[in-house]
Amino acid sequence: MNLSLEYLVRKPKVNIEKPPLLIMLHGYGSNEQDLFSFANELPDELLIISARAPLTMAYGSYAWYTIHFDNTDGKFSDTNEALEAKEIINTFIDEIINNYEVNSKKVFLLGFSQGTILSYSVALNYPAKVQYVIGLSGYINSDLLPKTLNKENYKNLEIYSSHGSVDQVIPVEWARKTKPFLDHLNIKNNYEEFPVGHGVAPQNFYNLNQWIKERI
Repeated sequence: MNLSLEYLVRKPKVNIEKPPLLIMLHGYGSNEQDLFSFANELPDELLIISARAPLTMAYGSYAWYTIHFDNTDGKFSDTNEALEAKEIINTFIDEIINNYEVNSKKVFLLGFSQGTILSYSVALNYPAKVQYVIGLSGYINSDLLPKTLNKENYKNLEIYSSHGSVDQVIPVEWARKTKPFLDHLNIKNNYEEFPVGHGVAPQNFYNLNQWIKERI
C-alpha cells in the first residue's frame, strides 16, 4: 500500500484483535532498519511499524529534517522542515490506523534522537492520537510545540525518556529538562540516565521493554 512514508512491519506474534500499535522513528542519518533490529525483542502483542524519514542524505541514510552543524546562532535544526516532518508523521499515524486493524487507544511512539524530538512534538501537539512515548537520547524542542499547552489535554499521555550520561551528540543537560517540563504539565513520566554515549544501554532496553509491557 502507498502511504506517506516507507516502512517495515512486524505483525503481532500472537493472535490478537486490534493489537496495540508501536511506531518507530529513527535518528538523523539512519534508516528504518536501525530501531527495527530489536523489534522482535518487544512484546508479542504489538503491531510494530518502523518508518523511514523523508529526506535522503546518502544511500541508506535519511533525516527527518536538516541539522546545520556549522550554524553559529544556536539554531542548529531547520525548524520549518521539522514542523513539516511533524505533520508527515501525524498523517502517517492516521494512515497506519486506517490500513491496519489496531487499537487506536493504545498507540506508542518510540523515537531515537531526532525521532525522539519529533515523537515529543507529535504527542504534545496531538495528544488524542498518541497515548505513549518512549523517547531515547533526545530532548523537547519548544519550537515544535503548540503556543499554548493545556494540562487538561495530556491526562491520557505517558512518557518514558532516557539518555546517556556521556552523550557526545545531544548534551545530557538538554535531556534533563524533559522531566521538569512534563511534570509541570502533570504528564505521567519516567526519566532515566545510563553511563553510555549516544545509544541505548542493555539495561535501558530492558527497562523500556518492561515499561511497554506494563501498558499493553
